[in-house]
Amino acid sequence: MQTKMDTQVSPVDEALSDVMMRIVSELYDVAYLIERIEPMLNDIQGEAASNSADSVKVLQGIDLAVQKTRGLAEFIDTITGSIPQAWLVDITTAVNLVKLADMQRSLGKGLPRHGHSQPLTEDAGDFEFF
Repeated sequence: MQTKMDTQVSPVDEALSDVMMRIVSELYDVAYLIERIEPMLNDIQGEAASNSADSVKVLQGIDLAVQKTRGLAEFIDTITGSIPQAWLVDITTAVNLVKLADMQRSLGKGLPRHGHSQPLTEDAGDFEFF
């Protein structure tokens, strides 16, 4: 006895590789945002930061966080190239669990976001209420 497999694609299914590339983009964005903290801390603390073991450890931790985030992005980017386009996933539940609206939009099926989540073109002091 043979059973017929239902090959219909759900309207919410999309290529896993496309989803993974959106995650890669978000990881690069996170690395960029973390990286922007380092010079600010140096400016705030000045030379005292380089003389304090705790401050040096914090700066090294920030640098490590950037390297790890970029490393994860490169890892996912590389393995995504070998994922067949036919592999489909429904990310509806996962996207709904994301709390940041901007990240929800960029990870969801919406239009891909270009640039960073916190562009340098905004004036200092500008912010959004959430």
